[in-house]
Amino acid sequence: MCVEATPPPSGELTRRGILAGAAALAGTMAAAGQATAAVADSGTAPGGAARGGHLVIQGGTLLDPATGEVTENAVVVIEDGTVRAAGRRGGVAVPQGVEVLDAHGRWILPGLVDAHIHLSTAAEARDAVRKGATSARSGSTSFYQDIAVRELARHSPALAPRLKAAGVFVTPNLGDSVLADPDLTPLARLKDGVRSAEALRRVVEVNLARGADVIKTRVNERAGLPEQDPLAQVYSREQLAEIVAAARRRGKGVLCHSYSEQGCHDAVMAGIRSLEHGAFVGERTLREMRRRGTYFTPTLTAIAGLAESSDPILAERGRTYLPILKRAVLAAHELGVPLAAGTDSSGGTVDPIGGEVELMHSAGLSPLDAIRTATTGAARLLGLTGTAGRLTRGSAGDALLLPGDPLTDLAVLKRPVAVVRAGVLAS
Repeated sequence: MCVEATPPPSGELTRRGILAGAAALAGTMAAAGQATAAVADSGTAPGGAARGGHLVIQGGTLLDPATGEVTENAVVVIEDGTVRAAGRRGGVAVPQGVEVLDAHGRWILPGLVDAHIHLSTAAEARDAVRKGATSARSGSTSFYQDIAVRELARHSPALAPRLKAAGVFVTPNLGDSVLADPDLTPLARLKDGVRSAEALRRVVEVNLARGADVIKTRVNERAGLPEQDPLAQVYSREQLAEIVAAARRRGKGVLCHSYSEQGCHDAVMAGIRSLEHGAFVGERTLREMRRRGTYFTPTLTAIAGLAESSDPILAERGRTYLPILKRAVLAAHELGVPLAAGTDSSGGTVDPIGGEVELMHSAGLSPLDAIRTATTGAARLLGLTGTAGRLTRGSAGDALLLPGDPLTDLAVLKRPVAVVRAGVLAS
């Protein structure tokens, strides 16, 4: 059965709906008064995008992940949510009358990037910021909540990470996601699910019309459901290529849930932008990824979480997959495949992105290289180079204050003393 070739909804209507959704998300917060205060502090006009706050961070030890340079007794000047200057105290002009955040005895890092997270509520978005993820990429949501979270972040930066939204998962069985948009409902009557070229293009086109920044699909079944076989392939290379082509026509990339070596290889050859999970990815595929510049987001946190499951099938799966995935991560790093950190947090629980950095280190990366997977590396994947991943002039005023030296103890990334988002202290 085919899908009628009707055009997707207009972008203007979509934007109104998105903004309404963002307002609804903000309205669900119990701390509505705090949300209002955060908007006021950041200089937001009613109905307008936030300019960001004014803040001076001084006295701490500043780490630049790009160069590895460490600056003692540093100063970071943030104006309108953007870094205006950063360097050693005495060499940076500090404006008068601006709030000062004392960082003596602390380490200062740029806010971290979670390149694979599922944010469906305002509470989850705020928790992600509190745990250090000031920028993120969605791994999809069921009803376009991530697009509303993205708009919430633009209006109230302290309440949500700067987000690249993926919209609805392009998967054979959409389930209740067919109700996410009227233009998806015809897909419910397809006997074989979303598999034809027309159906695949329809989901991509509706996502893009709704404002998605990236497209999320899969090549294998899920590891987190005991009744599914994560090595079973659900889309062919040709089907994945249809998805990639539909996204590219609008200048968007595709992230692909994957596990088996054949699935990983087909996804990479189809032209995806990043391979997610990828436990059994092999050397031939990693070499192809290096050649193409395809990113690897292994989501070690999610696989480690399976090992702690009360379900014996999932626990065994996690214990088996984790060491294999760690070897794949190290092989990718040694070959020069770009890596990005992502927790795959979902279901109301937000894992600290610092834990993923720790796991990258446990796979064999140096502390600095592990930090780069959640700063400069992930920022490049998200198209945020120059905005996220560093604290240099012109970058976003997103910062973490840490209780110790992350180059000697990466665990400090999981417990930031303070998080600054666009020049505003997150609380």
